Amino acid sequence: MPETDARSLTRFTPVLARTTTAHATLEPVAYDCVKVIVVRAGGALLFSEFGVQHVNVGDVIVLAANTLCGAEPEDWVTTTTLYLDRDYVVDQVFWQYAEQFTDRLDAKQFLDARYAEPAQVVRLGEGRAGLLMPWLDELAVLSADGLPPDRFYRAQALLFAVLDVIMPRIAVTAHRLTASQRCAACPSLPRHRQFEPLREEARHAAHLLRGELARRWTLRALAEEVHLSRSQLGRVFVEAFGKSPIAYLAMLRVERMAHLLRTTDTPISVIANQVGWGDADFAARQFRRSVGVPPSRYRAMGRASTSG
Repeated sequence: MPETDARSLTRFTPVLARTTTAHATLEPVAYDCVKVIVVRAGGALLFSEFGVQHVNVGDVIVLAANTLCGAEPEDWVTTTTLYLDRDYVVDQVFWQYAEQFTDRLDAKQFLDARYAEPAQVVRLGEGRAGLLMPWLDELAVLSADGLPPDRFYRAQALLFAVLDVIMPRIAVTAHRLTASQRCAACPSLPRHRQFEPLREEARHAAHLLRGELARRWTLRALAEEVHLSRSQLGRVFVEAFGKSPIAYLAMLRVERMAHLLRTTDTPISVIANQVGWGDADFAARQFRRSVGVPPSRYRAMGRASTSG
């Protein structure tokens, strides 16, 4: 859905709200924070791990950290997006269920198991969603320049009021039921907020992956580059980015594939090779798993919107 200006996300705050209107296609992008997107006006075709779904006024999209999502507005769509730091979310879950938890790790495990579906559309309804609008507007104003400490409790109260309406309608599970469900990774800092990870080795590894996207990376080769063992690298990278290095690389490749599919006429097999996947069928499976549609359909959707 509509993304806010990346520069406005460089300040750290656990709660951020942005209202935007989009007229053009929004390519799949992943943020390392929880996102709650409320559709306020217009409509769009949304594509993510749940496939393709139409969303309009009264719908709420809930995205776990590191979940690719893109959209094709139907003329235009206006949304308010809440960006929630995952550590902050875990803390709220811990206190919500404090009576049954021993420590904070229990809260993370509970969150991973209960909210295992990484992308959901909640059909809240236009009437019920209307209750949220004053709270969302005030949150957007409060966090416009970064949330000031003296207004934190007001922002938190507004957020809790919004979540009190949305959360009871989010699908929860005790077990992983579908192939798209995954265990949410360790808390991480938002990649598009340009925070540095916990360890320099993790930052260096991510820089290498982004800089040499097409290289046939192995965990061993990447670990050697940053002078860590494979197990050490896996641990510090997940702590920093919320994904294993190879999963992070796949996410970057899918993002790049989506851009090339939309902006060039290069054959899909060539694009797959350009981003580092020599097997076009494997690339298509990875793309569909992350974006919800196969590369050919994604390209066709882009052409249809341009010609329309």
